[in-house]
Amino acid sequence: MAVLLWLAAVFAAERLAPAAPFPIKAVRPGARLLGNGVLWMINAGLSVAVVVPVTAWAAGAALNWRPLWWSGWGGLAVDLLILDGLIYWWHRANHVVPFLWRFHSVHHLDRTLDSTTALRFHFGEVTLSAAARAVVVLALAIPLASVLVFETLLLLATIFHHSNLRLPPRFERALARVVVTPSIHWVHHHRLRRDTDSNYSTVLSLWDPLFRSRSKTRRTPDLEIGVEAREELPVLGLVAAPFR
Repeated sequence: MAVLLWLAAVFAAERLAPAAPFPIKAVRPGARLLGNGVLWMINAGLSVAVVVPVTAWAAGAALNWRPLWWSGWGGLAVDLLILDGLIYWWHRANHVVPFLWRFHSVHHLDRTLDSTTALRFHFGEVTLSAAARAVVVLALAIPLASVLVFETLLLLATIFHHSNLRLPPRFERALARVVVTPSIHWVHHHRLRRDTDSNYSTVLSLWDPLFRSRSKTRRTPDLEIGVEAREELPVLGLVAAPFR
């Protein structure tokens, strides 16, 4: 419920105070929102039927090898840091490995960036991500509670940094030192491949400077969004895109 309320609040706020105009290309606004909504509903069903059960199984099947200090609130903080670092590398792999990019590119094909883009992932990518995460959860014996807390933070952060919300520049610069903001992530969606292959951080913003993947490009209101040399697709085209 908290995630849905956050989505509704950001969706309304970014239309009252947009950082950039809302350019809609190739697909009508209603069709675009429909496509993003359909993918979200598919993934919501997939989460209940597959993702959560697989993650719960991995957490339950893991050997209890973790030391005592890796528990409680301190252990949760360590788990969240590990999961955020791992999702940085998983995200980076989705851009480097051609097979993974076939699915992840569906997310990037959106020619307009707003909070609903955070819901737009191909169900194939969601399934692959769940399998990869299960391996990590099993290997590191990460409790299910830590995964659920991280997934909630991840959804809140993803909705925020995909948004077209105009923030006071000084406030956003200060915030960007800690977490990923729209000004950082918009560059990741720039319709220029060298920028698309950068700025992979999801929650904490420290990973890109640490691993030298931060783009020097700065967001501007006219920054073109999408995948270089490709256009937006209607909803059925998005579903079929990775298999073509």
